Amino acid sequence: MLLADDHKMFREGIAGILANYAGMQVVGQTNNDEGAVEMARRLKPDVVLMQVQMPIPRARENLRIMREASDPAPKIVVVTMIEDPRDVKELMDLGVSAYVVKSASAEHLIAAVRAAILDPKSKNVVVGMPLGMLEEADEGSGGVLSARELEILLLAARGMGNRQIAKALHLAEGTVKRHLANTYKKMDVRSRGEATRMALFEDWITIQEVTDESDAAR
Repeated sequence: MLLADDHKMFREGIAGILANYAGMQVVGQTNNDEGAVEMARRLKPDVVLMQVQMPIPRARENLRIMREASDPAPKIVVVTMIEDPRDVKELMDLGVSAYVVKSASAEHLIAAVRAAILDPKSKNVVVGMPLGMLEEADEGSGGVLSARELEILLLAARGMGNRQIAKALHLAEGTVKRHLANTYKKMDVRSRGEATRMALFEDWITIQEVTDESDAAR
């Protein structure tokens, strides 16, 4: 198993837990996604237990590369603080074998890893997420924003115009406009300012997410 998480203490804690279970051996550790991709190519682990953070597009690309790193592809077990059902569903659709929130217990983590290894044909394992929330996200209707809509809303909250957002996400400007129109309709708002305030109030995006990118661009 390969461990990828930017918190050394967390990685070492997981490695210590796994050491107590027969048949589970940690072959490598890294503190970032790029290191995980390179180590997966070189070590060809059966399982990659990795942290996933926003933005989702970066996670999407790293997961794709990870699964193409070897044949057969390693089982991917995501461990994350992200508990948004929209993001969970998108990651599940990318072929992630198990999704475990960091608030889950060690026993739940081990169970998720074992399910990924021993029963690869079973449905994806999600630990720490109520089934109803995933079903609601799966419907893709009502007030639930898609991962793409949330991504565009975050960039809009950072003060980016439609053309800038389109360029950043490699989309047509008209596509960005349609996504924003759908977002406003779902949220029952009329402007970016209203949408941003509601998204912050509902914790769909955070002040840190809005300001970090702006600070880095200065």
